[in-house]
Amino acid sequence: MYNEKVNISSESVRNAAKEAIARRGVLISDIAEIVFEMQYPYSNGLTLAHCIQSVERVLNKREVQHAILVGVELDELAEKGMLSQPLQQLIESDESLFGIDETLAIGSVLTYGSIAMTTYGHLDKQKIGIIKKLDTRDGTGVHTFLDDLIASIAASASSRLAHRIRDVEETGESIAGRDRV
Repeated sequence: MYNEKVNISSESVRNAAKEAIARRGVLISDIAEIVFEMQYPYSNGLTLAHCIQSVERVLNKREVQHAILVGVELDELAEKGMLSQPLQQLIESDESLFGIDETLAIGSVLTYGSIAMTTYGHLDKQKIGIIKKLDTRDGTGVHTFLDDLIASIAASASSRLAHRIRDVEETGESIAGRDRV
């Protein structure tokens, strides 16, 4: 049965990805706060609601959903000690030369262009907001993939907003007072 092609609904995949993030203790608003911090210096009238909306839109992308499902699954398996060695130790210890977590995150960021890529690099180094909490190795869980995935979602949502806001401004308008961007 492994070769049988089964179509999985977009809604099912989206819900599973959002549930995986929530199960790991990350709220959409946690990610949106990072987006707000990254974009408010450049966006007069930006609200947290705009940022939440942008995060939600990013989470609708299949590439992002797939990255979340794979990364969270590997983190959870590592927590349970269910991976073979040396992969178990590499993920459990968040080995500094193990770059697959960043590679997975970067793959999902590429959809949103150079702003997303440079923002991801900044977030990966600075560990802003919930990313810092996830990156802290305090023995409360393995988040080798999740911290990078959250950084990629925030970077993508930030880039998406930057482009959308520019589109609005080019019409002579402002995002101030707008519910949707």
